[in-house]
Amino acid sequence: MKLYSMMINLGVLSAKQILRHRARSSLTILGVFSGMFLFTTIETMQDSLHRATEISANDTTLVVYRENRFCPATSRLPEYYADEIAQIPGVRSVSPIQIVVNNCGTSLDVVVFRGILKDTLKSIMPDLEVIEGSLRSWLERDDGALIGKNFANRRGLRVGDRFDAAGVTVSVSGIINTSENSQNNSVAFVHLPFLQQASKIGLGIVTQFNVRVENSSLLGSVARLIDERFKSDTEPTSTLPEKAFFASTATEIMEIIRFSRWIGWACVIAIVGLIANSILLTVRAKIAEHAILKTLGYTKLLLFWLVLVEGMLMSSLGGCLGILLSSCFLFFQGISIGNEGLILAFIPSSQVVLTGLYLSLGLGLLAAIYPAWLAGRSSITENLRAV
Repeated sequence: MKLYSMMINLGVLSAKQILRHRARSSLTILGVFSGMFLFTTIETMQDSLHRATEISANDTTLVVYRENRFCPATSRLPEYYADEIAQIPGVRSVSPIQIVVNNCGTSLDVVVFRGILKDTLKSIMPDLEVIEGSLRSWLERDDGALIGKNFANRRGLRVGDRFDAAGVTVSVSGIINTSENSQNNSVAFVHLPFLQQASKIGLGIVTQFNVRVENSSLLGSVARLIDERFKSDTEPTSTLPEKAFFASTATEIMEIIRFSRWIGWACVIAIVGLIANSILLTVRAKIAEHAILKTLGYTKLLLFWLVLVEGMLMSSLGGCLGILLSSCFLFFQGISIGNEGLILAFIPSSQVVLTGLYLSLGLGLLAAIYPAWLAGRSSITENLRAV
C-alpha cells in the first residue's frame, strides 16, 4: 500500500512538472503524437496486408483466372467452365464473376465493378449485411448496384444515386458491409449479364471463377484438377487460393507497403530522440530543484523514478492521441489502395492499437532512462555548484 501511494505521488509530481513547462512539454507531446500517428497508420497498412495474404485453416476459396493474365481485361474465360468445375470432386460451389475497373494500375481511387449472378450472392458473401437500401431493390433492377460502405463513403454515394465509371452507369440499390472479406466493402456488385453488356465484353465471357471447396485441405488438390482440366483448352487457367492470388497479383502494393515499414521505424527512433532531448534539457534546468528535493529526503532512486515517470507520461499522452486519431481517420475515411482490380482496405485492428500503446509507453521509458540516471547520480553539493 505504501509503495502504491508513493507511485501515485510520483505520478502527480511528474504531471505538475510537465504542466510547469507547458511550451516544452506541448512540443514534445506534439512530436510524439505526429510520430505515433504515422507509425500507427503504417502498422495498420502492414497488418491489413498480412490479413489479406496470410492463408488460414478457415480459407476455402479458390480463384480461377486466365493463365498469364496481367489485368482483369486480359482474363477472358468461357462462362460454361463453371459447369465443368462444379463436377470436380471436393467443389462445393462455383461463382462466375466479371470484373471491370477504371484503372488497372496501382491507385488510391480505383472503381471496381464485380458482375455476379443473383443466386451466387450468398456464396460469395455469406456474411452480407445490407446497411442502407434493400436486397430486393437490387434483385429487381437490372442496373442496380450493391456498393461497399468504404466505397460509398469515399465517393459520397447514397441509396438512389447514379454514378458511372469505366463506361458503366449504375444506380445504388444498397450499401453493404462484410466482415469476412474487407475487399467487398470497397467494390460495387452488379448483375453479371448487365455488366457483360455494359462493358461490351459480351455475354458468356467472365473474368474469373470463385470456387468454394469442402474444406481447406482440398485447396491444393482441387486447384491442380481445375488447371489440368483446362490445360489443353483455348483458354487455359491458373488457380490459386484467394489470398495467394491476392499476394501474386498485388505485388506493387506489397512492395510499397513493405518499404513503408522503414518509415515507421524511423518515426520510432525520432520519438526516442525527441523525448530524451526534452527531458535532458528539463533535468539540466532543474539542477537547483533536484538539490532541494534531495535535501528534503528524496533519494537518488526516487529522483530517478520521478524523471522516468515524467518521460513515460509525455510519451503515453502523445502516443494515445496519435493512435486514437490515426485509427479514427482510417476507420471513417475508408482508405484503400487498388491494383489490377484487387482492393486492399486499411482497417485498424485492436492488435495494432495495443501494440502502439505498449510501444509509446516503452519509448518513453527508454528515452528517459539516461536523463533520469543523470538526475539521480549527482550529489547535493554537485547540484548546487552547477547552479
